[in-house]
Amino acid sequence: MSGSVNKVILIGRLGKDPEIKYTPSGAPMAKFTLATDESFKDKTGQQQKRTEWHNIVAWNKLAEICGEYLTKGKQVYIEGRIQSRQWEDQSGNKRTAYDIVAQRMQMLGSRADTERYAAASEERATPERPAPATSPSSASSASPAPEPAAEPEITDEDIPF
Repeated sequence: MSGSVNKVILIGRLGKDPEIKYTPSGAPMAKFTLATDESFKDKTGQQQKRTEWHNIVAWNKLAEICGEYLTKGKQVYIEGRIQSRQWEDQSGNKRTAYDIVAQRMQMLGSRADTERYAAASEERATPERPAPATSPSSASSASPAPEPAAEPEITDEDIPF
């Protein structure tokens, strides 16, 4: 077989809202983290859970869609490729990071699932607080204006694939 394959498929939950930036030429780029979980039994037979964090980068129309529709806790399907980047830190050590460059994204789960997951995550992070704190991005959704019951409809023109 000639050639090679660099393909990644992930299903996980966003660790934070996407951060949107623009290149000097105006191309949009979205960055966010995605958590995937793995459950297994260790040598003693105890159930263990391991979370792996992935850096996701999306470009152009897909970046705009991610920025508009994705929020922390949302479950998504990501298909893309692995890309490494290298730099030298302040101490002169060579560092390498691996990003997943998203080529496809599909939102999974319902809005209620996402809100339940986000609320549970905040309660676990701050158990001494009586109510979960709201982030600046979720503060606007706490306004008295009614929310739509369903997620916004995405048309074929919105999907980059």
